[in-house]
Amino acid sequence: MLACFLATSLASVARAQDAPGGSAAPNSTLREVTVSTPRGQASPFEVPGSVDRIEGSEIREGRMQVQLSEGLAGVPGLQIQNRQNLAQDLQLSIRGFGARSTFGVRGVRLYVDGIPATLPDGQGQTSNIDIGSIDRVEVLRGPFSALYGNSSGGVLQAFTESGEGRPRLGFSLAAGSFGSRRIASRIDGSSGAVDYLFSASRFETDGYREHGEARRDIVNGKMGIALDDGSKLTLILNSVKLYAQDPLGLTPSEYAQNRRGATLATQFDTRKTVDQSQAGLLYERRIDASNDLRLMVYGGARQTWQYQSIPPSAQVSPTSAGGVIGLSRDYAGLDVRWTTRQQLAGRPIEIVAGLGYDDLREKRTGFENFVGPAAAPALLGVQGRQRRNERNQVSNLDPYAQATWAFADRWTLEAGVRRSSVRFDSRDLYVFGANRDDSGRARYQKTLPVASLRFAATRDLSLYASAGRGFETPTLNELSYRSDGIGGLNFGLQPSVNDSVELGAKARLGGGLLTAALFQTRTKDEIVTATNLGGRATFQNAGRTRRDGFELAWMHETANHWRTQLAYTWLDARYQDAFCSPNPCGATNTVLEGNRIPGIARQSLFAAFGWMPPEGWRAGAELRALGRIEANDRNTVRAPGYGVLALHAGYVKRWDRWEVNAFARIDNLLDRQFIGSVIVNEGNGRFYEPAPGRNWTVGMGASYRF
Repeated sequence: MLACFLATSLASVARAQDAPGGSAAPNSTLREVTVSTPRGQASPFEVPGSVDRIEGSEIREGRMQVQLSEGLAGVPGLQIQNRQNLAQDLQLSIRGFGARSTFGVRGVRLYVDGIPATLPDGQGQTSNIDIGSIDRVEVLRGPFSALYGNSSGGVLQAFTESGEGRPRLGFSLAAGSFGSRRIASRIDGSSGAVDYLFSASRFETDGYREHGEARRDIVNGKMGIALDDGSKLTLILNSVKLYAQDPLGLTPSEYAQNRRGATLATQFDTRKTVDQSQAGLLYERRIDASNDLRLMVYGGARQTWQYQSIPPSAQVSPTSAGGVIGLSRDYAGLDVRWTTRQQLAGRPIEIVAGLGYDDLREKRTGFENFVGPAAAPALLGVQGRQRRNERNQVSNLDPYAQATWAFADRWTLEAGVRRSSVRFDSRDLYVFGANRDDSGRARYQKTLPVASLRFAATRDLSLYASAGRGFETPTLNELSYRSDGIGGLNFGLQPSVNDSVELGAKARLGGGLLTAALFQTRTKDEIVTATNLGGRATFQNAGRTRRDGFELAWMHETANHWRTQLAYTWLDARYQDAFCSPNPCGATNTVLEGNRIPGIARQSLFAAFGWMPPEGWRAGAELRALGRIEANDRNTVRAPGYGVLALHAGYVKRWDRWEVNAFARIDNLLDRQFIGSVIVNEGNGRFYEPAPGRNWTVGMGASYRF
């Protein structure tokens, strides 16, 4: 019914604009912006797919500026939950892909300034994204995300601002509930052919829950050099250091007794440290009026230590990998892309061809998390005897091509293909007695075609249809453990393959932008959780799944700065085949056909309204609502739906070379108690990660242009 209403409304828009006296020109109040695609910059209105661009200033407005979840709630199809746990990163999913991830980002491709924040195995992190210096974030959903490679749900790209004009020095600080505080500084500007931005920030918190203390330092840099031949060279530097205690999840009974408790986490001192540094170089050159070249190279290193809550008794087996994980990862890659603009049948056609290569080399070690005999350990939460030593390598080599052909005045055809090949190679260096040699290799390959047809009904109404195939390989973390308790990688796990179709419409209407999309995704060999105990998960393939959905978004800003934003998502994600979790089947572990896929809300709504002038006082309100979320495949435990309200106010003043701003914000104004996220299929029943009640944030910043 809602889709029919939308179609009728858009048809009315088209008739009104084509009628005598109707306006055929784009509304002047809409800001002209672009998004990044494999074929270069394009207007979101002209992209034949679901894509949103969120300005960095909007993400920062009246917020702590720590997590992307603060400012991306207005993107339909994107479910992004703050776990209140920096040790496990955000829970981020697009159209239901990535919801099963117990840590990190899965099923969604991440980029920061064009550098992959997703490794070649498909595992990504958002911990190195500096919100204080973000220019914009772009979110692509649907079939065209397959052109980016190993991901199923979509693509999220963050871009750092470029310096401009005389040097500007900025400083900001914020504080909030639970001992949270953030301090940051930055300098940016340009001189001749060089532009630059360098920023640094520190965030610390005592945590909403017990054993939730965290500290994160980020340094970010970007320098551009315009060369004499019209080309440009951009250098990107990034570093993050993180220490975070892990409060773990709660069972329903623990949640009812003490939602802020973390008894097990305290007992084992569960925690995580990360030290990551990376650099990238981007070279862009206009060869002539018809041809462009783009070359990107990058490299980095990431060190991670994680202490888990696995009991000593579970580590007695000679094949156990212990309860402490040590990861040392070196990664690098490149992407070469050629763009040419030609004519086909007298009509313009743009062709992009490229080759992407990424390489990850990992040293994975495991240790016991206790000292002394397992039956009566002297200490818990410490590094004990070594139990695992591996050298793993993952690489991908992906050629791709895309063509855009405006074959008629109002019609555009886009088609692309990517051949994705991912290799895994594991060498076991810990071979003692019953712990046999678990070395192995695997290779996953898939050709990923996509195509779309766009019809510009009027200058302010665009209709499109698209279809494509994507695939998602297991990550190293998903391969690292087997549900049968035998050591080594789980090379029996196969990649999932999905086919997606989407119908969409975009309308510039009444000074705002209205977008809508209907979509369906069918997946074979869906990767699901087999076991999840003590922070360690194993995985299996579960057969077919289906996701049907509808997205609707409305953004409007008046000439006198009143801003309205609405985003609604309906997503029905279900298993089409019955399976057992874990195998073999029994009376209590059968997942029925038709069960909902856990971790996914069927409905979500975001609404915001405020007065946001560029200078002076400003204020606004936000409503976030999420439907219930199943916590396990059997659908026997769920997190109830909720709705929370937030209020914010601020003041901006500019004079001469100074700019000063201040803000205050209250989240969960009505002090609702709710579950912010779930740990899917947690084997001990610790599904719940509680969200805080009423909490506050205040902050201020100042900058000076020299």
